[in-house]
Amino acid sequence: MASTPWYKLQNGSHADSPSLLIYKERVQQNILKMIAIAGGAERLYTHVKTNKMPEIVKMMLEAGISKFKCATIAEAEMAAIAGAKHLIIAHQLVGPKIERLVALCQKYPDVLFASLIDTEAVANDHNEIFGNHGLTGNVFLDVNNGMDRSGHPLDDTILDLYKYLHELPNLKCHGLHVYDGHLRTPDFETRKHEVEEGFVDVQHFVESIREAGLPTPIIVAGGTPTFTAHALHNEIYCSPGTCVLWDWGYGDKLPEQPFEYAALVLTRVISKPQKGIVTIDMGHKAVAAENPIDKRIRFLNLENYELIGQSEEHGVLKVQDWESIQVGDVLYGVPYHVCPTVNLYDEAYVVENQAIAGTWQVLGRKRRITV
Repeated sequence: MASTPWYKLQNGSHADSPSLLIYKERVQQNILKMIAIAGGAERLYTHVKTNKMPEIVKMMLEAGISKFKCATIAEAEMAAIAGAKHLIIAHQLVGPKIERLVALCQKYPDVLFASLIDTEAVANDHNEIFGNHGLTGNVFLDVNNGMDRSGHPLDDTILDLYKYLHELPNLKCHGLHVYDGHLRTPDFETRKHEVEEGFVDVQHFVESIREAGLPTPIIVAGGTPTFTAHALHNEIYCSPGTCVLWDWGYGDKLPEQPFEYAALVLTRVISKPQKGIVTIDMGHKAVAAENPIDKRIRFLNLENYELIGQSEEHGVLKVQDWESIQVGDVLYGVPYHVCPTVNLYDEAYVVENQAIAGTWQVLGRKRRITV
């Protein structure tokens, strides 16, 4: 007798659709695998922008992970609510966000919140505003080593900026943040070579920092694609995030990484408008739609289908075995990109032993929690 697929809910009729399912046992296994690859929990600055849930942050804390990265002030507050004490907001905060960061530091005085700096003018703004409140701002210099999304280029002026950050009286510079998320070659050996080649100038920069008489900086580098390469170098702190939940996109692109799908979208067939076509309640609002339509969802319990259309609330599938599909049938799908998919939901069903055991709030999806 065939065993029940791991993803199938015993009480699936209780789940509304579309909905986000979080498989707790698989999350736990992914956390342990992440720690094993890093060689210890102390080397991780796990990114919470994938999961955005206090309960998952608590699971990581219980596993020994003590440092985290986040993308927004709300995500930072979510992690602090969960008990995190050391957080990097991986953005250069400008405008009113600097005052919000100060308010966050004031509300959670036992938490270290750091942000990124890549230009002198923003450093001056942080220094002035933190000084006005009698506080010291924690910062990392954001380094651009090839992604060209943010960070100061590795040119002959970067050392001057790093020195300047150490001279400002109301800032404490802890080190360097280096994100090389553009390196995603599927072959690991090739990707590892690209990562190491891209890090040569970073290492030269670190040497120039030492020669200038400044403390050796903390280096927080990479994300999930380059995690397995950076983990081979003990001096680097790694900041993967997607691997806690995993998705179809990275699962196909990063074959050496052993993580399991731990987040699925549950949807139902709601219509059979013509032969060969079925409609599901999984539109743009239910799964990340920033990629082409053939890279949005992969169903685990449906074969020979093609997603041919989506609107806000509807997904249209071209199917081969139309007669066997019934209105009301439940489909379980793996998102191509799980991070923005999670961000579409206010809450998720948490699954234990193949049954819904409750709900978790996706608190970090908010633009603002209290600060």
